[in-house]
Amino acid sequence: MPLEPLDPETALELYLTQKETDFAVATLRSHRSRLGHFIRWCEEEGIDNLNDLTGRRLQEFRLWRKEDGDLNKVSMKSNMDTVRVFVRWLGTVDAVDPELYVKVLSPDPTPKENSRDVKHESEEAEAALKYLARYEYATREHVTLSLLWHTMLRLGAAHALDVDDYHPEDQALEVIHRPETGTPIKNGLDGERFIGLADWICTLLDDWIAEQRPNVTDEYGREPLLATVQGRVSKTTIPKDIYTFTRPCAYGEGFPHGREPEDCEASETGAESKCPSSVSPHAIRRGSITHHLKEDIPETAVRGGRT
Repeated sequence: MPLEPLDPETALELYLTQKETDFAVATLRSHRSRLGHFIRWCEEEGIDNLNDLTGRRLQEFRLWRKEDGDLNKVSMKSNMDTVRVFVRWLGTVDAVDPELYVKVLSPDPTPKENSRDVKHESEEAEAALKYLARYEYATREHVTLSLLWHTMLRLGAAHALDVDDYHPEDQALEVIHRPETGTPIKNGLDGERFIGLADWICTLLDDWIAEQRPNVTDEYGREPLLATVQGRVSKTTIPKDIYTFTRPCAYGEGFPHGREPEDCEASETGAESKCPSSVSPHAIRRGSITHHLKEDIPETAVRGGRT
């Protein structure tokens, strides 16, 4: 099928208009921003008809973008992945060869580079919690993310909590070292302590325990606070819950990394951690500590979240 002429600026507006029903507002803004660099490059290179795009020209853009923005590998990957999605769409409207998108090269960051020593920023955590409070209220995932973000607990401490460790009358959690029944905590007896809770966390825990928590015990006859129908959550379930709901698509922000729902590997069950935006429980804790320090909470109180 012959190609139909299409200029870069018109193509971008058509693309964004079509994606309005698929992407959240924040995702559309990200795509407009990233593709704006591509449009600027086309203008500098005198490309006024996208029919002229080739694999070599796309490689020239990649090198130009790297030099122009001085980007690290993770940011460069996000930029080029978005361009690949755009070029793939161009193929569906007869503006370029339908297979041209496979020639859009994207860097492959190492796990260390991709993790970026990330701290989950407060607005992202709050967006996920707001979504969970509205659509997944008092589920295990909601309770888990809320506890980790607002108490700065490590994974091991959250895993060790029992229902009886929650003291609603005192609005507190008690962290206890119980190695003999399978839940040691970091620093042993020195890590034991009480953690004060806000009113809304107490309400959430009350509703979880009364309405949603499975009525189960673990192999030692203890009633775990974070539980599944099989008993105490495993130390792999907690990260899975966090990875799942720190993906932007899980809390209504679409696919910001140039991916489509049908071909995003992180949308598959068990592959949630493959999303570039998803973070681990440890990153949630680091981000929470940073957030609370910025809120002028005394450092001794913040560091009191250590276990």
